[in-house]
Amino acid sequence: MTLAASQLAPLFHWHWLRSDWRHTLSYQFFKVGPLAVTPFFLTKAVAFFVILILAAKLMQRFILSHLLDRLNIHAGLKFAIERFATYLFFLVGLFIGLQSLGVDLSSLVIFGSAVGVGVGLGLQNVVSNFVAGLILLIEQPIRIGDRIETDGVLGDIIKIGARATWVRTNDNVIIIVPNNKFIESAVTNWTANDPSVRIALQVGVGYNSDPELVRTLLLEAAAAHPKVLKEPAPDVIFTEYGDSTINFTLRVWTSELAHIPIVLKSDLYFALFKTFAAHNIELPFPQRDLHLRSSDIPIPFPGPKPASDISPPTQPISAHDLTP
Repeated sequence: MTLAASQLAPLFHWHWLRSDWRHTLSYQFFKVGPLAVTPFFLTKAVAFFVILILAAKLMQRFILSHLLDRLNIHAGLKFAIERFATYLFFLVGLFIGLQSLGVDLSSLVIFGSAVGVGVGLGLQNVVSNFVAGLILLIEQPIRIGDRIETDGVLGDIIKIGARATWVRTNDNVIIIVPNNKFIESAVTNWTANDPSVRIALQVGVGYNSDPELVRTLLLEAAAAHPKVLKEPAPDVIFTEYGDSTINFTLRVWTSELAHIPIVLKSDLYFALFKTFAAHNIELPFPQRDLHLRSSDIPIPFPGPKPASDISPPTQPISAHDLTP
């Protein structure tokens, strides 16, 4: 084994290359402190970064598939652990790799200063979104699978990236929202503490309807739906006396249809329409009564036309047309 290593050692010193190639690879572009930046150094650096990125992705898949999937924790917490483990692995590997390449980490102060200038000139939004993404992963005001609403965007969180968060609407449209929007703006999280949500249906019936019968029919329709929770139980609120209807609000709780409440509303409205028709409950439409009061202003009204003003038919009538 020692003999094999001694035989392979010259390869790592690339003495086997032609002298002109060695000269090209060792050509010094510039120096960063004691470190000479050469084509050979850049080649090693690129190879190292490619290997590091591939290793980070493999480690991420290993953690997600072999470790986190066996834990009975929320999907959002799994995602946060996976992200932090990947970031930590990448940073540790980066420092170890830089040292193995001969980079003096103290010389990175110059690079850090350059990055600071770049941030000051035009990367504020990128850094702000990245920091906001870390805050979202740590505090977890929103998590993977949560249903949120912010700035007119309503949908489910499917991905929290380094720069932006992916929100999927009910139309299966992906909306990419910058992470700092969730920090700086008000966000409604419908499923933050409990996956169950309450849905309200507005129902109006005619004034000749029995309110007690209407309440009973509303509760029966809610209880018959398999996606409506038994606890908390559905309830009915007598809302108001409207212009043409007496208005009720049916409030139900659901967890399975929390992400698509319009489907539950549609099912209940179909059921209510059928049960109201069976019990002769009127669903009125807006009506207006028009009262004409007496007035001193004469209203012109043309009388019937005299017979002489009626024009004869343009075509003669035949005997066949008069035959019954």
